[in-house]
Amino acid sequence: MSTLSEEKVFRDPIHGYVRVQDKVVWDCIQTREFQRLRRVKQLGSTSMVYHTSEHTRFAHSLGVYEIARRMINEVEDISRTLTEYEKITVKLAALLHDVGHAPFSHSFETVMNSDHELYTIQIIKEESEVNTVLKEYKDSLPIDVASVIDGTHPNKILCQIVSSQLDADRMDYLLRDSYFSGTKYGEFDLERILRTMRVANDKLAIKASGMHTIEDYIMARYHMYWQVYYHPVSRSYDTLLQKVFKRLFDLYKKDKNIALKLPMFKQLLEKKKLSNEEMYLLDDSACFYGFNLMSQMDDGILADLAKRILNRNLFKYTSVDKKDDIEKKCLEKGYDLRYYFHQDYQSQNPYKPYSGKSQCIWVLKEDGSIKELSTVSMIVSSLSQNDSYEDEKIFFPKEVL
Repeated sequence: MSTLSEEKVFRDPIHGYVRVQDKVVWDCIQTREFQRLRRVKQLGSTSMVYHTSEHTRFAHSLGVYEIARRMINEVEDISRTLTEYEKITVKLAALLHDVGHAPFSHSFETVMNSDHELYTIQIIKEESEVNTVLKEYKDSLPIDVASVIDGTHPNKILCQIVSSQLDADRMDYLLRDSYFSGTKYGEFDLERILRTMRVANDKLAIKASGMHTIEDYIMARYHMYWQVYYHPVSRSYDTLLQKVFKRLFDLYKKDKNIALKLPMFKQLLEKKKLSNEEMYLLDDSACFYGFNLMSQMDDGILADLAKRILNRNLFKYTSVDKKDDIEKKCLEKGYDLRYYFHQDYQSQNPYKPYSGKSQCIWVLKEDGSIKELSTVSMIVSSLSQNDSYEDEKIFFPKEVL
């Protein structure tokens, strides 16, 4: 793998500089699929609450790459463990992990009925500029990069760097989202984590002396989810997104011609898997143009829901114990409950060991043994042994009350 004649840098408010030395990394950044991420906001609906959270998937992806690069270069155990080809592979996986992300963060995945990771793998492995760049360096590179992202790579250290409960992805989005939302909830000591990170028994681990930093990191995740990601105003905006597409899908069942008026959503209406070209064209701007078109259509419900999205005329929310009363009032006001009433449930546990592919966080003891984090931290033990933290609300037009 060739290196650039001169190191390229991106100025970044979280990491100072994002540094690029490898030509294949630089070439991937220049591809149309990666540049598309400049047109996709990282946090979607969160800007309805925290108005400065306008940062993009592009910035986040560069940040994840930078943390992965630093883990490889600065954590001696990782640097010594990985081959040069594995180092390139994991840096590319970190860079490209969100290349298939749809607009409006994860809420749009419900509309698409698909996970962004599937589109990321598709873009990397099938015909695309990203695929072409990777194959120019090695035919198997797209497959190897994709296997790190989907967790099937034989060297699990690579997978843990990109996707685990203590990975480059989470560490960047907590710091970045906290910074751009103007909050302090997601702050933790990244430098200390990198300084105390080790490899033990083929697992990423943190020295016992760095355990308190990990406790801060776990608490940062908890507070960010409930104060930022699951904020009820954000959920209200997400509800409108789901309702406007529900109405659109219902209209399409009766009149297929509506797809001709909204070409940016044609494939979604036809329930087809998007091609790489169609995914490339689907960004925030395309969606907002679609909402503008909907707001001018003859169907009153579709137009009203689209205007609510465009003008931030969000649904009001209250506790679920008032459900019957609110439903009755909605009906009295003439609102169709299918589009103007929604019951939303959210739950989150900031650390759940041995759940899913994320596994758990390991602590390296002085005697060389490794222990799962919740067995040595009273704080994390308390969090992990409790049931997931839950919140359930109902959403409805504020005109009802």
